[in-house]
Amino acid sequence: MEIKPGKLLANIDSPADLKKLSKEQLHEVCDELRQYIVDVVSVHGGHFGASLGVVELTVALHYIFNTPYDQLVWDVGHQAYGHKILTGRRDNFKTNRKYKGISGFPKRAESEYDAFGVGHSSTSISAALGMAMASHYKGEVDRQHVAIIGDGAMTAGMAFEALNHAGIEKSNILIILNDNCMSIDPNVGALKEYLTDITTSHSYNKLRDDFWKALGKLPGERLSRKIVSKMEAALKGMVSKSSNLFEALNLRYFGPIDGHNITKLVDTLKDIKDIPGPKLLHIKTVKGKGYELAEKDQTKWHAPGLFDKITGEIYKKTFDLPQPPKYQDVFGYTIIELAKKNDKIMGVTPAMPSGSSLKYMMEQMPNRAFDVGICEQHAVTLSAGLATQGMKVFCNIYSSFMQRGYDQVVHDVAIQNLPVVFCLDRAGLVGEDGATHHGAYDIAYMRCIPNMIVSAPMNESELRDLMYTSQLEKIKNPFVIRYPRGEGVKAEWKTEMKEITIGTGRKLKEGDEIAILSYGHPGNFAAAAIREVKSEGINPAHYDMRFVKPLDEKMLHEVFKNYAKIITVEDGTVKGGFGSAILEFMAEHNYNASVKILGIPDTIIEHGTLKELYNEIGIDANHIAETIRDMAKIEVNKLIS
Repeated sequence: MEIKPGKLLANIDSPADLKKLSKEQLHEVCDELRQYIVDVVSVHGGHFGASLGVVELTVALHYIFNTPYDQLVWDVGHQAYGHKILTGRRDNFKTNRKYKGISGFPKRAESEYDAFGVGHSSTSISAALGMAMASHYKGEVDRQHVAIIGDGAMTAGMAFEALNHAGIEKSNILIILNDNCMSIDPNVGALKEYLTDITTSHSYNKLRDDFWKALGKLPGERLSRKIVSKMEAALKGMVSKSSNLFEALNLRYFGPIDGHNITKLVDTLKDIKDIPGPKLLHIKTVKGKGYELAEKDQTKWHAPGLFDKITGEIYKKTFDLPQPPKYQDVFGYTIIELAKKNDKIMGVTPAMPSGSSLKYMMEQMPNRAFDVGICEQHAVTLSAGLATQGMKVFCNIYSSFMQRGYDQVVHDVAIQNLPVVFCLDRAGLVGEDGATHHGAYDIAYMRCIPNMIVSAPMNESELRDLMYTSQLEKIKNPFVIRYPRGEGVKAEWKTEMKEITIGTGRKLKEGDEIAILSYGHPGNFAAAAIREVKSEGINPAHYDMRFVKPLDEKMLHEVFKNYAKIITVEDGTVKGGFGSAILEFMAEHNYNASVKILGIPDTIIEHGTLKELYNEIGIDANHIAETIRDMAKIEVNKLIS
């Protein structure tokens, strides 16, 4: 089905075309842009509510600022669809998040309008400040730098660090705080309450607006600014204490204003654009604006998948047979089972209760499960603090996001040898979210830390068993359990939980000549490959290792004594990962074998479906089968020669 943009949007190939329109026409542009996003995402998928919420802001920014010379930095990037459409990618927007198509996030290599590549939250202020400082140093006094950050992203420590620094710099930076009370799930914490307070502080904000409106009525621009600045200083602390947070950091604060009033946005941005120094504009928006269902259920419509734009029906896959649950749901239900029997269990997640499925425990046991906001570092050290008091904490963080709390894992957990359980969701490749979200590195960065236990289940039953084992009183070490995004392999998943001896694997199948050592979920791909080559008379052995630290050395001695050809399979980086650990063992014990490592290569993997990406990196069943055949040919060729 061909999706056509509206008559005005169809003629906007760059912000220069947008600037040709009258201010009155911008209302129609916003309507067309919002409808185009709805049309494309409903058919092709992608993130949804965030971009609808900033349509007016996006149009106003490109209308007032001289992009790409003036630089826009979108925090996270979920909300940048309108930005992409207005900057030359309208006709390619249907390829958004598709294999070899445009990225779902701003990406420097994709467009000169994407000033900074993003995917994780709370980086925009730091990046824009760095750009602004460079421009100040180079004498580019007319160049503007804008960071667009949501109130959810503002909860992260990095954002506050950047605010603190921005206030002492003289560089031109405008921070736009997009306040919609949401990240993916509803925001939590004191900042949310503060922003509500500052929004309702009508007396202070009205006085500020009145003073700045007076700016244009006073003679002499410099003189008038000096007078208004003195008036501002006199107001601080006098009218509303809650209005001083940003100004206390030396950021000139404007707002809050209606982020869906395009005329007000254009006028405001025009007025404050040339005011020198660090500034913050606070706008109020509604995530999912313009699509009623998305406004009412903002978490559900963050990224709903394909849907009927008229009825709002979200299309679900239909199957004839019962389907396996998602790994994250198995975690969510299992932690409740365990917590009912062990009153020391607690759950912590940084702003991902729905994605991680900790929401189920939060609903049933609100005093034992916590969403701490977009604060991975805090989540890790909070868990460490709880562990010092005898709690068994399951700290659930996406693998990619755990990178942000790595110092805390080392310093606050591992060095003190505290028994925090790190459940790394979305480990391995994640699909359409692409490079910024792939959990490619956790095997390598976790197994190098002393005191750590690092494990991965091959299926849902093993996930339950590992969770059960990790919470036992006798486990005194930090414990990592990594598992992939999405569905597992067992429809009958709710098996009785049993203890797994730390550092032990499973021999799944005896074989001849070749042994496959798999780690985690890709063991299922290896099993499928073994079935594929069986009819060809090739009979590899298969071992599910389960632990990369400590390794099952007894099992590995058996493997290297009986097999001269070994294939390792993992969904992590081949540099420093599971395969590397096997090579280290082989070298340490003076074994000599032909080893082929299959995993994520030493390159950045972009976005696509999991099937497409597994095929690209060569760990799907077909490629594993081909590797088995190649290994078998080695022996055949030796015999022939």
